Amino acid sequence: MSGTFGSVNTALSALRYHQTVMDVASGNIANVSTDGYARRRVVGEAVGAPAQPAMWSRYDGHGDGVRVGSLDRLVDPLLDARARREHGTQSYLDTRTAALARVEASLGEPAGDGISGALADVRSAWHDLANNPDSSAARTQVLATATGFVDAVAVQRRSVESEEGDQRMALLADLDQANALASDLAATNEAISAARLTGNDASGLLDARDQMALRLSELTGSTAVENGQGGLDVTVGGVALVAGNRAGRLDVSAGINPDGTADGAPLALSVTPPGGAATAVAGLRGQAGGRVELLSTTLPALRSSLQGVAQQVADAVNAAHRSGYDAQGTPGGPLLGVDPAAPGGPLVLLVTDPALLAASGVGGGPNRDGGNATAVANALAGPEQSYQRFVTVLGSDVASTRRLAATQQNLTGQVDGSREQLSGVSLDEEMVTMMQAQRSYEAAARVMTTLDSVLDTLINRTGLVR
Repeated sequence: MSGTFGSVNTALSALRYHQTVMDVASGNIANVSTDGYARRRVVGEAVGAPAQPAMWSRYDGHGDGVRVGSLDRLVDPLLDARARREHGTQSYLDTRTAALARVEASLGEPAGDGISGALADVRSAWHDLANNPDSSAARTQVLATATGFVDAVAVQRRSVESEEGDQRMALLADLDQANALASDLAATNEAISAARLTGNDASGLLDARDQMALRLSELTGSTAVENGQGGLDVTVGGVALVAGNRAGRLDVSAGINPDGTADGAPLALSVTPPGGAATAVAGLRGQAGGRVELLSTTLPALRSSLQGVAQQVADAVNAAHRSGYDAQGTPGGPLLGVDPAAPGGPLVLLVTDPALLAASGVGGGPNRDGGNATAVANALAGPEQSYQRFVTVLGSDVASTRRLAATQQNLTGQVDGSREQLSGVSLDEEMVTMMQAQRSYEAAARVMTTLDSVLDTLINRTGLVR
């Protein structure tokens, strides 16, 4: 529109546009501490000549002001995808680090409060018995320290088994949370599509969408790709978990009962895609991937290594004990047994009578020889070294995992910092934007005041004869 009244509309468009800029800046400031909020920016566009010219007329205006072209979220989809990937890896490493650190702390090494200290007490008690083979107190002390050693091994086995139980329950909880997020994300995808069709602002829905996709990545290491309707399609292990407004399920297909107990089968996970059949998945990252690896590989290996040390102790002690004779000169029998199914296992103390300890190296009747007690004590040197290697390897694994997690944290922090620079709200920047919009609003108001004065002259003063 041209002419004087057209200029009024031009000034009005400026007032409306800069009012919108101030409203958006105010909204950014209000959400400065809101998790997942991406700051908005108003993009204006000039209002020019009509797009379709009339047949017998010519537009003689020079622009009709400004209008809001779009309200943009300041995000980078590639940076968001990178953040999801790095957060998935970070959660995977943090989960492993925390679990291994708990197992390491339960060993009580190298303070000597764990198995190594109990093993040293057993060896010392056998040496004392070698020096006093006819002492009932020394024999009782050997059985007491042996019982302490058996209990120490049982405590470590229960510690690993307890960690396995905790990881099974945590894995089920992670999968429940992932499935709930997948359903919510599918509903959000549908809401975004509807908002775009009706022309409504979907910025808040897009913020929620990105937050849910990021949390899904932290839980499962999933990947997300934007579809044509503005939503995110999510895959886990290469299998679709969310497709548009439909969600699938991620479940444990074997290895864990619904109550969190192990069912004896190898642990396996499966994804049921929307409208499809369950498909086995492997190689997950995120918290679920870390727990799956702990339950499938790491913790069973620790339990097996601990049982191997117990078996080595039993074999070495029994071999030496069978070579000696008890207080009555009778050949010694096995002192320790290995039974992984025993409640206090895997080691079981088979001798409870102090007189049956084969401390003597000479048979044939009661004697005061303690030569075989020294042999039993010396036989513990090999298993003790094996246990030290077990502790050293576990410590190295924990330290390595911690280093990987710390290195990954640097990378994750760098990506988060880049996202914050782009999407985070800067109070200083928003203040400058508001001041610019305020001054522009004042200038547009002054234009309208000037036009009002011009109209007053034209209407009330032009043509008057004095």
